[in-house]
Amino acid sequence: MSIVKDIEEFQDIIGYQFVDLRLLERALTHSSYANEHRLSKFENNERLEFLGDAVLEIITSEFLFRKYHEMLEGELTKFRASIVCEPTLANFSREINLGDYLLLGKGEDNSGGRLRSSVLSDAVEALIGAIYLDGGLEEARIFVESTLLKDVEKRKLFVDSKTHLQEIIQKNSDQSVEYLIVSEKGPDHSKLFEVIAVHLGETIGHGFGRSKKSAEQEAAFDAIKKIV
Repeated sequence: MSIVKDIEEFQDIIGYQFVDLRLLERALTHSSYANEHRLSKFENNERLEFLGDAVLEIITSEFLFRKYHEMLEGELTKFRASIVCEPTLANFSREINLGDYLLLGKGEDNSGGRLRSSVLSDAVEALIGAIYLDGGLEEARIFVESTLLKDVEKRKLFVDSKTHLQEIIQKNSDQSVEYLIVSEKGPDHSKLFEVIAVHLGETIGHGFGRSKKSAEQEAAFDAIKKIV
């Protein structure tokens, strides 16, 4: 499949058509790919990630400010942090299959880069930065609010998904949820853990993370989305 076709498919998934496709290509280009193909140090998504981080924060801040009139500053800050944190963005990236469209170097790809939360969350921010440059703040706002912020209450649960999941389970069962490591990939300094959440012998959630804890949180969040 050609990169052009990949990009066309991805635009359909995210619901935004780029005027300048080069911005989208750059947003999907990881530094490992740029290094491997001897591209310019500017031809990866790191600068777009920097911009997208700021754009995401202002859009999320305004959204929460307008939606939750009774929340105090401290509560709003914690809520925003739960939305823009790495695990939440990585989880969102999997909802739009972003990892399938990333350009990665062979080493990064073979070590599980398409599933690595840091790679995925950075790419989400780069994508937002690219949309901002291509269509302006309003288009970036439409994208963020119609996707990432659409189920904002569920996103908030992600911060401590294990606790929330156990509370849900305990309403109907006295058995705890177990978290089992399915696989470990990558070198010791950059492990990728795959974990499943199990209740009464049945797999109810599935997650990935750079640590066992983050993978367990993703598995718990996956289970919550299926239950609520």
